[in-house]
Amino acid sequence: MTNPLLADWSTPFQLPPFADISDADFAPAFDVAIDAARAEIAAIAECSDAPTFANTIEALELAGQRLDQVLGVFYTLAGTDSNDAREALQREFAPKLSAYSSEITMNAALFGRIETLWQARETLGLSDEQMRVLMLTRRGFVRAGARLQGAARDRLTAVKSRLAVLGTEFTQHLLADERDWFMELSEDDLEGLPDFVVASARAAGEEKGVEGPVVTLSRSLIVPFLQFSPRRELRERAYEAWTARGANGGATDNRGIATETLQLRHERATLLGYADFASYKLETEMARTPARVRELLMAVWEPARAAAVSDARKLEEMMHADGVNGRLEPWDWRYYSEKRRRLEHDLDEAELKPYLQLDRMIEAAFDCANRLFGLDFQPLDVPLYHPDARAWEVTRDGRHMAVFIGDYFARGSKRSGAWCSASRSQRKLGGAVRPVVHNVCNFAKPAKGEPALLSYDDARTLFHEFGHALHQILSDVTYPSISGTSVARDFVELPSQLYEHWLEVPEVLSQYATHARTGAPMPRDMLERLLAAATYDMGFQTVEYVASALVDLAFHEGDAPADPIARQQAVLDALGMPHAIRMRHATPHFAHVFAGDGYSSGYYSYMWSEVMDADAFEAFEEAGSAFDPEVARKLEAFILSAGGSREPEELYTAFRGRMPGAQALLKGRGLLSAA
Repeated sequence: MTNPLLADWSTPFQLPPFADISDADFAPAFDVAIDAARAEIAAIAECSDAPTFANTIEALELAGQRLDQVLGVFYTLAGTDSNDAREALQREFAPKLSAYSSEITMNAALFGRIETLWQARETLGLSDEQMRVLMLTRRGFVRAGARLQGAARDRLTAVKSRLAVLGTEFTQHLLADERDWFMELSEDDLEGLPDFVVASARAAGEEKGVEGPVVTLSRSLIVPFLQFSPRRELRERAYEAWTARGANGGATDNRGIATETLQLRHERATLLGYADFASYKLETEMARTPARVRELLMAVWEPARAAAVSDARKLEEMMHADGVNGRLEPWDWRYYSEKRRRLEHDLDEAELKPYLQLDRMIEAAFDCANRLFGLDFQPLDVPLYHPDARAWEVTRDGRHMAVFIGDYFARGSKRSGAWCSASRSQRKLGGAVRPVVHNVCNFAKPAKGEPALLSYDDARTLFHEFGHALHQILSDVTYPSISGTSVARDFVELPSQLYEHWLEVPEVLSQYATHARTGAPMPRDMLERLLAAATYDMGFQTVEYVASALVDLAFHEGDAPADPIARQQAVLDALGMPHAIRMRHATPHFAHVFAGDGYSSGYYSYMWSEVMDADAFEAFEEAGSAFDPEVARKLEAFILSAGGSREPEELYTAFRGRMPGAQALLKGRGLLSAA
């Protein structure tokens, strides 16, 4: 019987036949697919014909498609619905995939063909896009060690293999800690909690098989619990568990993994001739150097810290007025900040949340995409990997553009956070291929029959991830290696963070923020108060983020720290980190940095992109409408459809006419007065 993972799928839009795939299919399919991919690479490297762009670069772009098909399904399931079998397969596949990658980049004959093309590039008659792909391919090989010889070559291969294993272990340890911890609540412990938090706690208890409500480490549950529970001892217990993920001792402790990861990254960089890993990693980003990253982060840190210190004094006064003596602690901040928001802005999360229904916010995101880019979304009735996942066909003027899959609810088998991925990317090479794009979130799942309600932060997350999705959906390039979100890390967050701005457009909220029970639109005065509070508590939010970004940078500059936790504390002490605020991601659960190389030395990327997104939305404001068609056309042409076909600075300048400064960011965060 044919393994369904290796078959040509005749399903609608060639989606994976999830109902036919079992966990037992993955290992044999992986072995067949990786052997086929190796054979394809060998055929390119050993080709007797002189190297051409077609028989070398384009052939590389198309190699390994069957392996991509297998891994696209596997990693979708491993990230969203993990189990013991899938976690074991992740551990098995990680070193094998690293070895396969090293075999390609260390193949001397293959690199020789690429180098021949590079040296003759001006005589090849290449298009701008082809020249870009050739440059990126050669650069990728060089940065992966293609020029190394002998022991250094072998050592780099071993280092990369070990890093792949460590990243997998870090992720699985974090998932285990998040999955296993929960705090049972008595009926008395529900005092002061809004109905939506109680409902989420009861639903979480059902998922955990517990009779009664629980608090889990899912952000969509623990954050509102910290906002509303008057029981300080319970807030402390929940908060400390949340921040202790990956640092609880035993089999799931990530501190040793972090130490070894940083040491191996430093060794990797020095083997390649760089001073440290930050210098290696940032060379191909917009920032280029650690100094430029630090300059931006510190320009934001000082006004953000000043705002946070001022806010902390006010919150501590409120706490003392409640009869609680001593210092404001991290588990107090959200509780008293929520109280202060109600006092200063007359905004109550419990009153606001019924107007932010998940389904209506999805409609809002789709409608904005329609008004800006002419996209239409029709629900699809197709088998997917989990009952919570849903799918839409995306079209424009009747033309198929993509399949979009949304998987929005938290569950114990799903890794935390929110992300966008493409199990199939857009390309034109070898035939037109349109993408299959996934948005994955971790919103609290409602009780059966009840509507799913979001916080305003949740709604921003939904728009953020959908901005990434648009980058994939609207991609219009020839080569898969530069498709969609295949751009510099500090550019990739521009489309996502820019799209968040449309949630704040009054006409969008007026239409889609409707009450879950009555269907009535959000009252005008509430809408105005919500938008007026858009930068409320921004000192806290900025401090916890920038602290994490600066610690990440410090980890990768100079020699690797022997004790990352001590290095983390030294950085925070030097910054004057406010006592009642902790890093958004402490080292043992800093998945952005330690689950893989993606955001290592690159957590600053969100803020680097924010400089551009604040400026980019101003282009719409200057045109007089958030839906100005000409600005939207330029945004699609130069940012959303272009992928990595040009340098990010060129793309942004083509869109906006210039590169921005940090003033727009400070203005957008309401921090100009504190600067």
